[in-house]
Amino acid sequence: MSGIAIIGGSGLTQLEGLDIVRREVVHTPYGEPSGPVTHGVLHGHEVIFLPRHGYGHTIPPHRVNYRANLWALSSLGVERVVAVNSVGGISEAMAPGTVAIPDQIIDYTWGRAHTFYDGDGAPVTHVEFTYPYCEPLRDALIAAGRAAAIPLVERGTYAATQGPRLETAAEIERLARDGCDMVGMTGMPETALARELNLCYACCAVVVNWAAGRGPGDGRIPMTEIERWLAEGMARVRRLLEEFFSAS
Repeated sequence: MSGIAIIGGSGLTQLEGLDIVRREVVHTPYGEPSGPVTHGVLHGHEVIFLPRHGYGHTIPPHRVNYRANLWALSSLGVERVVAVNSVGGISEAMAPGTVAIPDQIIDYTWGRAHTFYDGDGAPVTHVEFTYPYCEPLRDALIAAGRAAAIPLVERGTYAATQGPRLETAAEIERLARDGCDMVGMTGMPETALARELNLCYACCAVVVNWAAGRGPGDGRIPMTEIERWLAEGMARVRRLLEEFFSAS
């Protein structure tokens, strides 16, 4: 039984270097997770891996069963979760290829099952969410990035949007006025659900494009360039994770 899990986002449907021990199908009261969870050993440490969008990258952000994913990990004894998310850069520091460890999040999603506390007869429950990410885990990821000589943006606000379409330039301007530094489609409700389950959860965000209207020229997003920045950013994440586990 592993106390730590990695949730992989776009570009991380498989975890390089993971010695797979077994795969396990977990059934939950909230439906099926994105796929079987993979138990393995990474740099000498037991770890559980789950690709958010499925092993074939077939589940769009608004259809991910976030409750099932988090419940499955918790049921297996996971206590810490490192979530890898692909995002667009809004603020100047968030150029493509950047790796960021956000410390705040704003939820712009709608219609997603966003809490475990909504059953008939369930007591009204409010979780404390002032600082949405687990600070000790954030600190450990930041330290690993520094040790691996990976340039990191060590804080920032993640705007979680509905998707699956990308945003308009006007929407990005609004997010910028709200104080957001990056934009993605999978940060919520995942972050809040982890808090409801008392999981120590942190995000490792990979910037794969300038958000709409922020890039050069007319500000359109060159879809052909996303794959290049995704590959470069995920290579940095893999180095960060190697250092993270080596120091654990």
